[in-house]
Amino acid sequence: MAKIYEDLSLIIKRSRLTFIILVIVIFLVMAFYWKIQIFDYKKYLKMSEANYLRSLPSPAPRGLIYDRQKIILADNRPSFKVSMLKQSLKNSYQTIERVSGLLNLRPDELKARTERYSWLQSFEPVVIKDNLKLDEVAVIEGRKEEFPELRLQVEPRRYYPFGQTAAHVLGYLQEVSAEEIKGSSQRKWRGGEMVGKAALEKQYDDYLTGQDGQLIETVDSLGRSMGEVNRIEPVKGKDLILSIDLDLQKRAEELLQGKEGAIVVLDPGTGECLVWASSPSYDPNRFISRFSPDEWMSIMNDPAGPLENRVIRGLYSPGSIFKIVTALTALQTGLISERTAFFCSGSINLYGKDFTCWFKPGHGNLDLAEAIKNSCNIYFYQLGRSLNIDIIANYARSLGLGKITGVDMPGEKEGLVPSTDWKRKSQGEAWYPGETISVAIGQGPVLVTPLQIAAMTACLANRGIKVKPRLTLVDNQTELKREKADLRPEIFEKVIEGMWRSVNDGGTGHGAYQPGFDICGKTGSTQVISREQAEKMVQRGKEALKTHSWFSGFAPRYQPQIVVTILVEFGGLGGQTAAPMAGEIFKAYREKYVRQTNLQGN
Repeated sequence: MAKIYEDLSLIIKRSRLTFIILVIVIFLVMAFYWKIQIFDYKKYLKMSEANYLRSLPSPAPRGLIYDRQKIILADNRPSFKVSMLKQSLKNSYQTIERVSGLLNLRPDELKARTERYSWLQSFEPVVIKDNLKLDEVAVIEGRKEEFPELRLQVEPRRYYPFGQTAAHVLGYLQEVSAEEIKGSSQRKWRGGEMVGKAALEKQYDDYLTGQDGQLIETVDSLGRSMGEVNRIEPVKGKDLILSIDLDLQKRAEELLQGKEGAIVVLDPGTGECLVWASSPSYDPNRFISRFSPDEWMSIMNDPAGPLENRVIRGLYSPGSIFKIVTALTALQTGLISERTAFFCSGSINLYGKDFTCWFKPGHGNLDLAEAIKNSCNIYFYQLGRSLNIDIIANYARSLGLGKITGVDMPGEKEGLVPSTDWKRKSQGEAWYPGETISVAIGQGPVLVTPLQIAAMTACLANRGIKVKPRLTLVDNQTELKREKADLRPEIFEKVIEGMWRSVNDGGTGHGAYQPGFDICGKTGSTQVISREQAEKMVQRGKEALKTHSWFSGFAPRYQPQIVVTILVEFGGLGGQTAAPMAGEIFKAYREKYVRQTNLQGN
């Protein structure tokens, strides 16, 4: 008998399978909603609240910077800034047009600022204008309903009350770059934050930076503030007390006015820097505003180089100041004693070449102290002929040349003390004995910074004990790290005798003389242009100052209290320019500290 119906067993099996799958899907959907509503409700409640709660940072005041007398060198002042929330830039063109008109900004300038932080999250504010005037604040406040995307805030703004004074010590602030924000793993920057970019503002940025607060407020659908919910107050950064003496700093900068150069004053006992002056200078207040790349490049390309910190970044030949190193090397190796004498006729022929003394008539017969007093080239040429360059280099490094001093200031350069190994590696050539002649008087490839010379002079004053220069006060004497130079202590006094005569007995450093202060010093003059260039300058009616002018010394001779180092670019002879300037610094120090101490003692 034939089948009169179809076999539905396959359909029934598939229906059952479909039903099972559907039940499982419904179960999973219900489980998912249960998880959202029951298990994860706190998470989604916070997300929901975020739709109407806005968190904004409250900038912390930066720590103040004082000089050693507790005079404020870097202060904070209240200032208004306006920010724009990134979430408001969905219709960016119209928004930028409206906001630029309100704030009197060029649309392209405003767009560049917003694009600079395009990677920030939408709820984060972007600073678009700061240091607002009161009339600008009034306009923004009066039209805040029309511009809910703008946020007006008061922030502590850095202020340097003495302008250019000590600018190369303090440094300046600038807006943190996008690269710094993205690349920082140790610190979380916020867009528009002002951070230390140079000198001590950079060196102690973490120390001076406070902890930002937070403002949480409710907002409506347009982003307008509806009231404050919570506020966490910011915490001010730590204050910094410097070793700088503002009175001496001002006097040093007065002496450098109109010149290019540097002055360093140290306490040889602690290494504390009382003066750190670099000229020309700049006003760090100028950097507080968020200026454009074009404005920045105009400062960077200034031919006078006002941003260059010549104290630690200016590299110069030391000239005759290096004769101190040559003399100590000769004494240490036993090549000479303090009684060893040479005759100076004004010139000498060495290795087939004529070498001249700066004093063309010649100094006659001189021992070591008289050679230092008169800065006789011929005497030190004779020493250079008998010394090995590597031995000179070894003791120069022991005195602190050719390496950083370790001062608490970023950007210090090492300088250069040449040796046979240095020349072979850098130039692929052997060192010639005739080159040692030039190095013996501080010419040739020797390069130093003014701070290195000051530190070396402090080592001399301490009879071989080195101290590390520093710009903050020493709270505990045990913090001081004193090292001994690799030289016999007794040989220092033999060199110091010549330095004392240089200032007090009619030598090249006599311009630094101050009655009753027992100053010891050494001058230096470094040739920086050729005789042909100097002649061309004269032909053009310009004074041919073809030398840098050096002086470095300390006072008093015994139990020294102060080291003064001065470098004046194109200043001429050290005895004519740098030495008298040093005398003024010694005088100012003595009037303030020595006489004051005597009066208190009486």
